Formats: sequence, C-alpha cells, structure tokens
Amino acid sequence: MRIRVLSYNIHRAIGVDRRFRPERIARVLEHYRPDVAILQEVDDGAPRSRYLDLANELADASGFEHRAVGHNVTLRKGRYGNATLSLHPILRGRNIDLTVGRKKRRGCQHTSIRLQKNGASVDIELFNLHLGLSSLERDRQIGLLVRSEEFKTIDETTPCFVGGDFNDWRGRLRPMFTEILGFGCATATRVGGYRDLKTYPSFSPTGSLDKIFFRGTVRLVRSRRCRLALSRIASDHLPILADFHVVEGP
Repeated sequence: MRIRVLSYNIHRAIGVDRRFRPERIARVLEHYRPDVAILQEVDDGAPRSRYLDLANELADASGFEHRAVGHNVTLRKGRYGNATLSLHPILRGRNIDLTVGRKKRRGCQHTSIRLQKNGASVDIELFNLHLGLSSLERDRQIGLLVRSEEFKTIDETTPCFVGGDFNDWRGRLRPMFTEILGFGCATATRVGGYRDLKTYPSFSPTGSLDKIFFRGTVRLVRSRRCRLALSRIASDHLPILADFHVVEGP
C-alpha cells in the first residue's frame, strides 16, 4: 500500500510577508494530496488568526475527513499546538507532554490511523512533534518520548512514523533514531555523507529542521521538499513529503 506523509510547520498560517492567509496553506495541502498531514504551530481561537480553529479550517478546505489536535501552549486568548489531518480514520489520539522544566510547553501528538485503500487496510502509529530550541532540551524531550507508554509499547515491526519540526540544526538527533531506535530517516540521503532536506527559512533554506523518521514494515519510495513558489511565502518553513510502501497485515 502506497501512502504519502507530509510534515509542515505552518507558522499559524502567517507567511513571511506577515499576512495571515490560511488559504495558502490549504492550497499547498491540496496540491500534494497527502494521506496524512502533520502540522505544527496550529492556532485555535487566537486573535492573531481571527479566532479560527485552524485545524478544522484547513481540514475542511483541503478535503481531510479526519483530524486530531494536540494543544501545547495556552495564550491569553486561544491556544496552539500540533494537528494531524488524515484521509483515513483516526482510531485514537493523545498528546504527550514534552515540556522540560520551565521551558516553553512542547508536545508530541500520537495518533493511530487505519489506512484503507482498494479493500485493504493497515494500522500505523504516527508521532507529530515540535521540539525545543536548545540541544539539551531536545535530548531530554526525545527521552520523554521514547519512555512514554504510547511509544515504548509499539512493536518494532509495526509501521511507525515520527515527524515534525525537530529544531535540530546540526542533525544531532538523527543517530538516536537511526542507530539506537532502529528508524530510517526519510528526509536524508547518504550521497557524499548524510544530506538533510533544508526547509528553513522557506524563502532561502539553510536549516534542516523538519524531518520524518520511519520504522517497521515500511519502505521509503521517495522524499522531497515542496518547491511550489507559494510555499516560499505561506510559512517560514517549507513542507516536506515522503512516499512510502507499507505492507498490509494478514
């Protein structure tokens, strides 16, 4: 079964031109038509985003029937966090708290999704995260993730994806996933050593902040970053997308 996963820090749908334009984000999602879109910095009820529930707005505008939201930060008015939009049923979802000490609140949204195509179905586990700004904070956050019940109870053969905004400029977290946890990295190649897809800032990318890792009965088919001209202004991050082949169960 072929599936497409897209990861996108939408920056509250406020573009590099400082304009709030959720329709630009929706057009990017519509263009690539992923099976699952994992989004970060998604507002709900905040004045800066016209008090909209952006997860529902984008899901409805882009044709995603299923959605789940994990709020991390509460504002004076409204809140924001991560959102997962899916063409396929979301069986369950939970937000994992990744906040370290008195740092800014961070989280990882875990969803179990039943992919259904051509009469076949397979369940996948998906972790949508947004990590902190310091390397020590990020290290501790990965520790919180892998010790969570949601993560540690998943069998290593189960199709599993971890993606989002890692804020990891130097790629220090990649070996934790690839050498210790048994994941592949969809957003890096071994051509001349590791080379990550650069996604930030969107208008002239120099940082590889956004990543997708995969494990289990999953094979990477293709990965790339968005090259639409619109995406260079819609957010301060470019979206990344990866196509996979997932083996169906018996």
